[in-house]
Amino acid sequence: MIFVIGNLAEKVEHIGKKEIVWSYAGTAFMIGAGVILLPFILHKMPQETVGIWNIFQTITFLVLLLDFGFRPSFARNISYIFSGVKTLQKEGVAHANADSEVDYGLLKGTLIAMQRFYRWIAMGVFGLLATGGTAYFYYILQKYSGDRQDALIAWILLIAINCYNLYTLYYDALLTGKGYVKRIQQISMFGQTIYIALAIGLIYAGLGLTAIVASQMISTVIRRVLMYRVFFTPELKARLEAVVPNEPKQILSAITPNAIKIGLTQLGGFLVNKASMLIAPVFVSLEMVACFGITVQVMDILARCATVFYQSYMPKLAQCRAEKDLTGLKRYYLLCTGSLVAVYAVGGLMWVLFGNWALDLIGSQTHFVPTIMLMVMLLISTLEQNHAVSAGFIMADNKIPFFIPSLVSGAATVLLLWLLLGPLQLGLWGLILAPGIAQLAYQNWKWPSVVIKELWGKKEK
Repeated sequence: MIFVIGNLAEKVEHIGKKEIVWSYAGTAFMIGAGVILLPFILHKMPQETVGIWNIFQTITFLVLLLDFGFRPSFARNISYIFSGVKTLQKEGVAHANADSEVDYGLLKGTLIAMQRFYRWIAMGVFGLLATGGTAYFYYILQKYSGDRQDALIAWILLIAINCYNLYTLYYDALLTGKGYVKRIQQISMFGQTIYIALAIGLIYAGLGLTAIVASQMISTVIRRVLMYRVFFTPELKARLEAVVPNEPKQILSAITPNAIKIGLTQLGGFLVNKASMLIAPVFVSLEMVACFGITVQVMDILARCATVFYQSYMPKLAQCRAEKDLTGLKRYYLLCTGSLVAVYAVGGLMWVLFGNWALDLIGSQTHFVPTIMLMVMLLISTLEQNHAVSAGFIMADNKIPFFIPSLVSGAATVLLLWLLLGPLQLGLWGLILAPGIAQLAYQNWKWPSVVIKELWGKKEK
């Protein structure tokens, strides 16, 4: 795959039909690659090992949250900078004209702030995983009858790749903020190809969990190198070297308040959507964890497909906010929510009809949850992603009103998980219903109603 690295335009990159096509192509490729790898994992690994793999993926997701909301905040502020703003604000967006030039001193100061921040976060995560994480994993291994040496080696590699990934996480924010939709997809596709090829080869070499984690490590390093080359063009490097950076501490002070709110929101989201995978092994068997975990993984893939439009247009949402373009926001909101519902409807129907048949076809030792449970999960996930998209439209205005409700929903989910899995012993139903009940109580309807009222409840100026 060839990456064309051209000159940097002094604005957020144009996001049109070609970029959306690339987004769908990239998402389709990621799904296809996952479909290629998943049969090898399900066919070659027993249910217990699949359960450990699902726990690994949940821990990786948790680690990404430990940047505490700075990645989306950095990406959004990078979009503001390339839209021409001269100052970063704690709340709201400084106005920028369509012909405003990029402030490279502000950009350079922001880059320095990002690098410093992620260096300290990566060091903290290493300490957390090496101590508390290892203690938790040792507890889980007491239930594990598979190859413990393989699992421990995989755990050590998992710590290493998570710390490196977090240390270089600002590369994602840079490319997202600049609007490099097509190039992000190209890099992801190339990295995923490397991951799949290595993982399949190593699985058949008998490395088990180690095969998957080692492949992830190599793929991540390759993707980061390519991201650096795409963003830091010779022209951009020359411009940055020629300017004095704005004070990084002042930039962090402007970004931190809303970043923390986003972090708390993401923590609440993790408790709602992922805590069940960490709590489940305490109450149910690893085989049941594997069944639920595989279903959640495919649900996550479906959610990614459903939010392609939203993810592609995120830089444009920030630009519309900076330019006070209400008409553009309305158009993007209809595109994002309409595509979301359509993908869930079609994808969910195909899954219900042919999901377990496909697993039987590949000789999988693990299956999805029963049909009625799957249908309930599809409804819960649709409502979840719909209100998440609405929250994104609010967040594009550099306002975070939903961090407290998110934390409350997260705490309620954990409490409900304990109640439904412990005293009531509902098993899989407990894992499914706890987050759905917590979100339906408030967030599922609140944020869509706020956005609709803002966009259609007032006249344009």
